[in-house]
Amino acid sequence: MQQRLMIADDSAVICKVAKRILGGMNFQVVEASNTGEALMMCEAQLPAILIVDAGMPDALSLIHSVRQMEGGDKVRIYYCTIENDIKVLMVGKRAGADDFLIKPFDRQILENAFGRFAAAAA
Repeated sequence: MQQRLMIADDSAVICKVAKRILGGMNFQVVEASNTGEALMMCEAQLPAILIVDAGMPDALSLIHSVRQMEGGDKVRIYYCTIENDIKVLMVGKRAGADDFLIKPFDRQILENAFGRFAAAAA
């Protein structure tokens, strides 16, 4: 059974690259182009993994809202940022993120981050 992975990012290019790589790793990838869309999709069906772009308006609010949902504590949330800034990362962590991704990412970065989950799902 494929694990559902959601990418909430307003960059179509980032979503396309991530979807191609992660889809190839046997994830069921869904995209949300803004936090409102991501929130509605999470309310309908929580993903196993959620990647949230730190640059989107209300990114922290989205993480917090998902954590408040029934089963939201089991979602693995990645806060995706363009800089490895400890202050930015700590803000994401306080909002409820489990881990971080630094953009731009490539196949190796995504395989390192999500390979163990793909293997567990296969």
